[in-house]
Amino acid sequence: MKPLTDALKKMLNGLASADAGEYLTPRQKAAFFEDTDVKVVNATDAAPVLSEEAVTARVRRHVAMYMGSELPAAMMDYVIETCSSLEHELTVLTFESDSISRALLDPYADTLAANGIDMQIVKLSGEPIPGLARYLRSHPEVAFMACKDTGYLGRSYMNSTQAKNALPVPVVVVVTQPGAAVAQPTEQVQEETKTGTA
Repeated sequence: MKPLTDALKKMLNGLASADAGEYLTPRQKAAFFEDTDVKVVNATDAAPVLSEEAVTARVRRHVAMYMGSELPAAMMDYVIETCSSLEHELTVLTFESDSISRALLDPYADTLAANGIDMQIVKLSGEPIPGLARYLRSHPEVAFMACKDTGYLGRSYMNSTQAKNALPVPVVVVVTQPGAAVAQPTEQVQEETKTGTA
């Protein structure tokens, strides 16, 4: 029972000292836990104290919005409401030119500012899915991405033609036209219903 007790004590000591050990080198950590003759010297300088603004800026997450050549009001309403309630910033991902992007987003600038939402526009290049995936993989601050149901990406998710793990973040498809998300029966099903063969 003694070896088990000693092993458990070592593990518990390790867990208790894990936070303090973040600033030690691997050799210093090993020496500390093995009680060897190597001296463990703790840093005399205290950890820097960050201001509240610095902490907020460091951990502030983003909502990415994929924008094409049009921007329905329902899409922006969803994004503004979500960013506001989650206290996230907005990153607009687009393949459109800067002038088109600005023209689409300018009507919402005052609303974004009134809600305290910082916005940045990122112009992507290449094919849509690989371009989006490349950006999202390199930006871990993005919590999720929103796209409209009437665009290329939204339709591919709605019709299940897009692979579920094609993008490294969750994708929210925003329904911008009521009734558009309702599945319409195919012509064959409608015909069978009329003739009574179903």
